[in-house]
Formats: sequence, structure tokens, C-alpha cells
Amino acid sequence: MIRPQSETDPQCTFETMYVAVMDNIFLLVLVTLLSVVQNVFFALKVEKECTGQQPKHNSAAFERLSCANRNCMDTYPTFLAVLWCAGICLSQAPAAFAGIIYLVVRQKYFVGYLGQTCQSTPGFLFGKRILFFLSLMCVVGIINHLMLTYGGSDYKEYIQTITKAASTLLLLP
Repeated sequence: MIRPQSETDPQCTFETMYVAVMDNIFLLVLVTLLSVVQNVFFALKVEKECTGQQPKHNSAAFERLSCANRNCMDTYPTFLAVLWCAGICLSQAPAAFAGIIYLVVRQKYFVGYLGQTCQSTPGFLFGKRILFFLSLMCVVGIINHLMLTYGGSDYKEYIQTITKAASTLLLLP
């Protein structure tokens, strides 16, 4: 005989909580995994250039690749921190959208750096703007949490609406 699961059943409660947590972080996990794949791509490009046939000819290209990879990796922890903080503290969808845009911009920066360093400047500046947006989302989410905890006011729905609308403005050059 199969007994129905009730709300008092610990297994049912765990499954419900698991689904709720995964619903709140799934997009962030997806963007994080895409960023890891992108890092692997960057590392493979550097390795391929490093093992080239003509070391003297490839030294300038290797230096550019290596420098672009280093620059991307320098900002990577900041990107992950603000992505997850913004997604958890405020809203997952706009944070994930900004994260995807950041990955596209980082790719543009990396490829632009392979040509001439001046070609990478637009990607660099656009990336800074996205990191600022994610940082702002973090701060607003934390302030809203503090207002709810100590003041009893919750503006999360209003802020999420504004954030969702503002995230589309990231597409403007």
C-alpha cells in the first residue's frame, strides 16, 4: 500500500525545499558553468599558442594571449561574487542576464586583445559597466533585506521590476 506524502513527512519537506532552492539558483548555476567553459576555451587558446611551431614568430601573439587570459582571470572572482550575490539577494533572472552579457563581452575583449589592444577597450569598458550593475544589484538587495529586517518595509517586488527593466539597458552600447 502506497501512503500519500504529507507536509509532515520529512522527505516531502526536503524535496520541496530542494526544488525551491534550485528554482532560485538554477540560472546562476548555468551562467557559472558557461563561464567555466569559457575559461577552458581561453586556457586552450593560450596552450595552443604556447606549443606553436615557431617560438620567435609566436612570442608576440603568445604574450597578447597570455595577457588577455590573465586580465580575464583577474576579474573572474569579482564577477562570480557579484553574480551570485545579486542573484540571491535581489533577483536571479536579471543577474543571470547580466552574467550572460558579461560572458559575451569578455569573449569580445579576449578576441579583441588578440588583434590590437585598442580593439579590446570597448569590451573592457562594457564589462566594467556590467560589473557595476551587478554590484549595484547586490547593494540594493542587501539594503532591502536590512530594511525588511529592521524597518518592516519590503520593497523587493518594486526593486525587482525596476531591475528587470534596467537589465535590458545593458544592451545599449
